Amino acid sequence: MALLEDWRKVAYNENTNKGELQKFWQDYFLQEKEIYAELLKTPDKVVKGTVKELAEKFGVDISIMTGFLDGINDSLKEGNPIEEMDENTEVNLGFDKELLYKNMVAAEADWLYNLEEWNDIFDEDTRKALYKEQKSSTTIVKDKKIYPNDPCPCGSGKKYKKCCGRK
Repeated sequence: MALLEDWRKVAYNENTNKGELQKFWQDYFLQEKEIYAELLKTPDKVVKGTVKELAEKFGVDISIMTGFLDGINDSLKEGNPIEEMDENTEVNLGFDKELLYKNMVAAEADWLYNLEEWNDIFDEDTRKALYKEQKSSTTIVKDKKIYPNDPCPCGSGKKYKKCCGRK
């Protein structure tokens, strides 16, 4: 059975009691934070290896590494075959820095996008711009409603109902 399927059975099991699941995720997030901190120290180096080798390298078990690979996959320059990987599958962690930062913001993972290591990658203004860009990309902005007696947006000077609002 694929590792990802096993990971999802544990991580998203609705039959697990809430306290246990909360503890599971707290433990996972701590380990995830340590892996990201390590990766961000050398952001341009592409870490490669089997799932098992990477789990050993970062000192986590294979299921945690599987969850990590699932989470980072959308931020990679070259995605991994996460759906069918086993512990001997070759994977890489070559991430796009801007995309990774934005995905962390989108996931509302402040413990990740506020890591100290980001300071050496992007200056504060760049981080703020990336944050704002990500947040605004998911914000729906409705056009201002035009009422019949409003000036026509075409600039004619007429009321909307007498100009472009005519049927």
